[in-house]
Amino acid sequence: MTQRDNEMKGGFEIAEACSADAVGIAHIERECFSEPWSEESVSDEISAENSLFFVCRDAGGNIVGYVSGRDNFGEFYVNNIAVTCSARFCGIGTALMREISDGAQKRGCEFITLEVRNGNTSARRLYEKCGFSVVGQRLNFYRSPTEDAVLYTKVFSKTENNK
Repeated sequence: MTQRDNEMKGGFEIAEACSADAVGIAHIERECFSEPWSEESVSDEISAENSLFFVCRDAGGNIVGYVSGRDNFGEFYVNNIAVTCSARFCGIGTALMREISDGAQKRGCEFITLEVRNGNTSARRLYEKCGFSVVGQRLNFYRSPTEDAVLYTKVFSKTENNK
């Protein structure tokens, strides 16, 4: 168990995702998003060479959260992060964001960035808690329903990347 696992309440554990996790991740996608990724899309992303994909499991081994992103020539873009409704407010989102942020730093990325629905205040608080800052917006970016996206970025200092 890592220090990050100890930060979460309830005996959860974070690990790198594998192809067998695609079913559980796709289930969370359907629960949390109006336009979910398919199981095939999730599986493709897990196996992509420049991808980082982590899952959080409960004590029974069930996937209760995940985060994914891609390293694009030293710039890291978070694709998705989600935690099942039943496992929220246990520190899982924070632990997942720290895990992927650490992974991006270890790859030597200059920054990590993402977009979020303007009205998703709990996610926005999470990103700000994890050191991200608002850097812009994209008008009418989301559908079902139509909503603006807020862009968040966390820039890594040169000393952080040399750890």
